[in-house]
Amino acid sequence: MRLSRSLASVTVAAALVISLPYDAMSHARVSHGKPPAPRLFGAACRTAVHGSHVVAYCHNPYVDTDRVRLHIECARWWDIDTDSAPVDTGAAMTVRLTGRCWKNVSSVWISHQKGH
Repeated sequence: MRLSRSLASVTVAAALVISLPYDAMSHARVSHGKPPAPRLFGAACRTAVHGSHVVAYCHNPYVDTDRVRLHIECARWWDIDTDSAPVDTGAAMTVRLTGRCWKNVSSVWISHQKGH
């Protein structure tokens, strides 16, 4: 039994598509004109000031590691402002950061940086 020419060409075309590596096939996809969605990043942090002491809790709900730091600005000119050491906050992880001034706290903030 002989295959017709059209059936033979369809069979050869299907065999070629199946044998292509995955990377070659992925470039043929249509993107619908939309840019890829950005990856969400950044731990959610809560800070509390009790007198001259500061406590911050940071929870990272995302996959990428967030390197967080606590920054404290003291109210008095002679009181030394402080920056904590960076702490890597992995996926679904909560960290506690603490610091203090000798007298009063003027302001507190958390900085975020993508971890490794």
